[in-house]
Amino acid sequence: MPFHLNDQIRYYTFESLDQLHIPHAVISRQGGVSPAPWDSLNFGSTVGDEPARVAANHDLAFAAVGINRQNIHDVWQVHGNDVVVVDGPRQQTEPYIKADSMLTAAHGVVLFMRFADCVPILLAAPEKRVIGLVHAGWQGTVKQAVVKAVELMCNQFDVASKEIYAAIGPSIGPDHYEIGEEVVNQFHRSFGAASASLVHRVNGSVHLDLWAANEYLLKLAGVTLVENARVCTACHPDDWYSHRRDRGKTGRFGVYITLPG
Repeated sequence: MPFHLNDQIRYYTFESLDQLHIPHAVISRQGGVSPAPWDSLNFGSTVGDEPARVAANHDLAFAAVGINRQNIHDVWQVHGNDVVVVDGPRQQTEPYIKADSMLTAAHGVVLFMRFADCVPILLAAPEKRVIGLVHAGWQGTVKQAVVKAVELMCNQFDVASKEIYAAIGPSIGPDHYEIGEEVVNQFHRSFGAASASLVHRVNGSVHLDLWAANEYLLKLAGVTLVENARVCTACHPDDWYSHRRDRGKTGRFGVYITLPG
């Protein structure tokens, strides 16, 4: 993932999507106005930060990466697997739709989501000019959210899965993601025999590899062009918020993708 810095806003992009000229970014926590524990570029409006600071952070970041806030479409992320097809920006007076995946073929629409350990998955089918963005924590992964998003992209937009490029962004890594037996059982039911390579028992504790799980799901859905950042949010406090590392007292970093002009 190449690193970029503009007006103190630090963000990353994926080489595969850069080569396709798909505008996108995973925007780090640096360069904003929020104080601790949300310091500094917090996009989360439901974590205790002042709304005026959150709004200022949006303005700073969007100006730095060159997108218009008026073109944003975001959703109320609820750890499910519902997919919404977007044909325009969400108006500020318009209520949020509850969903964890968005797809669009509409020019000028910017898909935007917020993260703090869950897995961002960016999708692009450049030949058909369709893009998508998926939010997958352990619940979304168990519910195979990315599979639903890929299937809808293929069915609604006449896309072949082999045409889709996928990019898995910074999220909590397996070394820091300890889970309980209830979650283990859900993964066994959802992934079957494949769960053996995703759930690891180490010195009496159980750890989950969300990166590998979502890469597996993408390939299960027929997507073979996958770039996996393998950047752990818990390991890099200077760049990323981590709900697990910071015990819930933290902000949210942003991810966006849009179609080229």
